[in-house]
Amino acid sequence: MKYPLISSRLAARLTILPFVVIALTIFVGCVLWSVQLSFTSSKLLPNSDFVGLDQYIRLFNTTRWIVSLKNMVIFGVLFTSGSLILGFLLAVFIDQKVRAESFFRTVFLYPHALSFVVTGLAWQWFLNPALGLQEMVRVAGWESFTFDWLVNRDFAIYTVVFAAIWQASGLVMALMLAGLRGVDPEIWKATKIDGVPTWRVYLHVIIPILGPVIFTSVILLSLSVVKGYDIVVAMTGGGPGIATEVPAKFVLDHLLQRANIGLAMAGATVMLLTVIAALAPWLYVKHVKKGANG
Repeated sequence: MKYPLISSRLAARLTILPFVVIALTIFVGCVLWSVQLSFTSSKLLPNSDFVGLDQYIRLFNTTRWIVSLKNMVIFGVLFTSGSLILGFLLAVFIDQKVRAESFFRTVFLYPHALSFVVTGLAWQWFLNPALGLQEMVRVAGWESFTFDWLVNRDFAIYTVVFAAIWQASGLVMALMLAGLRGVDPEIWKATKIDGVPTWRVYLHVIIPILGPVIFTSVILLSLSVVKGYDIVVAMTGGGPGIATEVPAKFVLDHLLQRANIGLAMAGATVMLLTVIAALAPWLYVKHVKKGANG
């Protein structure tokens, strides 16, 4: 009786095997080719002129690249922590068995259904000093009101952070809410009997229980940070000047506009290593540590 099951599984695996091989060949092949190009002097077209680490030296001596890395760090820290905190608070709010829970879940999760491009364009309009919040407040009578962060070199990156948190906190809320709903009700009963303040329960009991959910959220948010391109282009175009430049935009600009494939691939390789570094803890916990415990 087991042979038909075995044969059907084998047939299914053999059916998808060519697609898996092709996908892996194309993906791995393109990645390796990109890394190889980062060690060449390729400009408009790829070539095999090996120049060693020259592109990487030039990359890290480029002000625009250094600014993009700093912006990625600022964006990453504020975006990740802000999304986690806001998403957790929203999840706690909904977990209180509020009325119209489905409505609130939909409202809070809706921004995540939008792309970063749509989010960026919406916030670009809202924060535009001539059209958005500043102009509306001035029309309402507060003529001295000023909120020009979008066009201010020192604060523009923070407007991108606000928009990204608004877009991503709904996903974190959904993950956190699922985790909160899985907490044993007996824990809450015991803490109420002992008279433990609610905030201490969340801080010392609930948050440690939600550790795996928080870890997953951090990984997802970290990947969004590394790939952060759409929202920057839609909101600021990297400006004013290079105030909101990010590595992904640097790479695509040098690849498509500045005809410097070698330098662009060097930047892309650095981004690849960043993604691997972000995924390494998750892969370790999911496979290595789990295999050791199992």
